[in-house]
Amino acid sequence: MSRLSYQKHSYATTTRLVKSLFKRIRLVCILLLASLLLSGCVDYDLGINVNNANYGKFVQHIKLGEKLTSFSGDAVYEWLDSIERRARELDGKAKRISEEEIIVSIPFSNGRELQRKYNTFFNSKNNPKSRSAKQAESESELPKIESNLFLKQSNFLLLVRNQLIYDLDLRSLGLISSKGNVLTNTGSILDLEFSLKTPWGASSIEKTEDSIEPQKNNKQLAWKLKPGQLNHIEAVFWLPSPVGIGTLFIVLFVVLGFYLRYSFMPDPKIQFSATSSEQ
Repeated sequence: MSRLSYQKHSYATTTRLVKSLFKRIRLVCILLLASLLLSGCVDYDLGINVNNANYGKFVQHIKLGEKLTSFSGDAVYEWLDSIERRARELDGKAKRISEEEIIVSIPFSNGRELQRKYNTFFNSKNNPKSRSAKQAESESELPKIESNLFLKQSNFLLLVRNQLIYDLDLRSLGLISSKGNVLTNTGSILDLEFSLKTPWGASSIEKTEDSIEPQKNNKQLAWKLKPGQLNHIEAVFWLPSPVGIGTLFIVLFVVLGFYLRYSFMPDPKIQFSATSSEQ
């Protein structure tokens, strides 16, 4: 290779490296700028409130930033509409604060109903019959999230031990995109929280590497969910058992009846003998 050819080859190689470096720097700058512009774009608070053994509700409060809706277009609004529709299908209520903000509450009467309604609500995408073609197309543009809640209940006479196990796969939220173009890391624009509130409080169980350490506020535990990761939550809480307490009252009532009958009233055998002799 001649000296002139070598110089041309070296110059071309250097030019390609410089262009590649500038492209990387430009991409980093775009990601940082998008992160700053989109910070705090989505506030998603999800909470399970257990009032007693026979009543509770899970509540969602979703607030979207205007910058995010400008990137995602009609798909985000269709998603909020689908949340409102699914809540009504499960006998819930939806309050639309604005086009970008909604509060949804769905009641349940026992642990089994909580598990059924919760999983039905968050996995309704798997049932295409319940959606129109337009809704299915709009929701398909949003990241798919796997959600599974399991509630194990154990009866201990007067008390019921409830073990809540919640697995939420948010790996699809690792990056946010608009029409296939990656914009930014969602960890900087999504504020996701899951909370559990019970009458006597709850305690968290850390068992796996995906478990999240909660924050405790009186009788409520709150977990900050991590976009782009598997989230595993386990907690235990106790509730009074209506069946056990009702059974105890019946037993006490029967015992009290026997006590009053044989302590303050004459023996039925003696009373029956006295009546027979008089005749």
